[in-house]
Order: sequence, then structure tokens, then C-alpha cells
Amino acid sequence: MSDRASAVIAEPTATYDVRGGGGVRLYAGEWGNRQGRPVLFIHGWSASHVCWARQLDGRLAQEFRLVAFDNRGHGMSEKPMDPESYRDPQLWADDLAAVIDQLGLDRPVLVAWSYGGFIVSDYVRAYGEDRIGGVNLVGGAVMLKPPTFDHIGPGFLDNAPDASLPDLATNIAAIRRFLGVCTVEPLEPDDWSAALSWNMVVPPEVRGALISREINGDDVLSRLSVPVLVTHGRSDTIVLPSMAEHVLDVCKTAKPSWYDGVGHMPFSEDQPRFDRELAEFVEESAREMS
Repeated sequence: MSDRASAVIAEPTATYDVRGGGGVRLYAGEWGNRQGRPVLFIHGWSASHVCWARQLDGRLAQEFRLVAFDNRGHGMSEKPMDPESYRDPQLWADDLAAVIDQLGLDRPVLVAWSYGGFIVSDYVRAYGEDRIGGVNLVGGAVMLKPPTFDHIGPGFLDNAPDASLPDLATNIAAIRRFLGVCTVEPLEPDDWSAALSWNMVVPPEVRGALISREINGDDVLSRLSVPVLVTHGRSDTIVLPSMAEHVLDVCKTAKPSWYDGVGHMPFSEDQPRFDRELAEFVEESAREMS
């Protein structure tokens, strides 16, 4: 389980106003060792950079340059209300490229949770892989095919529609249910309150626009040459383990890290193991680049 009782985010050593795709303003923060290998955290649907609080103030911060940002429509980033601001894959690619370029990150390892897998696919499709050192997919999604939603589980499908409705009471109830199935063991009370808060900062219209896309990352996965670590909970009901199996089948550089008895948040449900394996993966990626 976790190293700390609650995930109170550490003060960043620097913050940035990044101009992403279409000029959208993105919040980014930096933690850890400025001279270390860069690690760039990408959060998931209806989340924020705060979800990485344990990583940003744990053992990883002693060794690596850690950067986390809020996706468009989330957290402290700008929240355009035009649905097209979330449906155009080039805008997502441009957002990630802007963070890498404007912060001067030298071939960062991308740590992509859940919906973050789509963003990595968008980026690599548009910009290639020369600017990144590796990818850690954490409960990562690489395929979104409405109306069947292959490899997406009931924990998401039963709650996302209500979470995208404008009625406040309805979407609060949906997010509460969603958080209840994100993990196998309940989150600590402070963690749960923080997660509810970061979810409720996201307008329901944004949540709905994000899942109106149709995405297939197979073309990107099949040609990746950088190392890929597939971190996935065996008990994940949000992004099913079959999604991870699909990645492992398609991507020749992918290797698995399965978490028994863990759901959709391995970075919180088993922080010590997650941090250890991420550190090893960053060091392995650095060796392959040298």
C-alpha cells in the first residue's frame, strides 16, 4: 500500500504557463531533481496533475526531474467549451509537444494514466518518437470505439454518461460511483476527497466531449521502437486488463507489469512497487538511449 496516509501534493519547484494546441493555456508544474532524467506525467479522464501527488513527493523526486500538467479542460488549465477543442487529435498532440518543448525536456519518459494513453498516441502519430525516451502506460487506454467500447469496462461505461450530464446532482453521484470502483480497496478519506474535488473541477461538457472521439492507437503502437512498460491492475474495471493484453500483442517493445488485487490506480494502490518499477524503467530507457 501507500507510503503516506494521504496524498497532499508537494510545493512545485517551478510552475509554467504553457501555450498548447490552438493557444489553449495549460498549467504545468515541476518537482524533484532538476538535473535528473525527465519524467512527464499525463493524467486521465476527469482527473488532474494532483493524482500524482505521491509520486511528486516520494522517492522519485530525489532522483528525477518530475513534470506534471493539467490536460486541456482539467485542473488549472484553460477549459474551452467548444466540443471540437477536445475531438481534434492534433490539438492533443500539440499540447504534449508544447509541454516537452517549452519546458526543454530532453527525451522524457511519458507516464500516461488511462486516457493519457490516447494522448500519447495522438502525439506520436503527429510528431514521431524522437523526442521521447519511453512510455509507461498505467491502466492505459489506446482504443475508443463507440458504441461497443472494446476493452472499456463497466466501471467506466456505467458512470461516464451521467458524469457528462449538466445536472450537478446527477454528475456528482456518478463521479462518486466512479471513484468507488477505481480501486479495489477504498481510497483513504483525504485521497477520496481530493479525487472528488479534482473531478468536479472538470465541466461535464468536457467529460462528454472526451469520450465522443473514436480512437485506435494500433498504428502508433505497432511501430514504436522506444521501450514501453504496461502497468495494469488485474482487477481494473475501468480499462479492462484485455486492453493491456492488446497493447502487448501489438507493440513489439512492450513488457507487462501486472498488479494482482489492484484496480485502476496502481500508482496509489501500491505506490512503493509502482515508484520502484518506474525508477527502474527510466534508468533502463536511459541506457537504451546511450
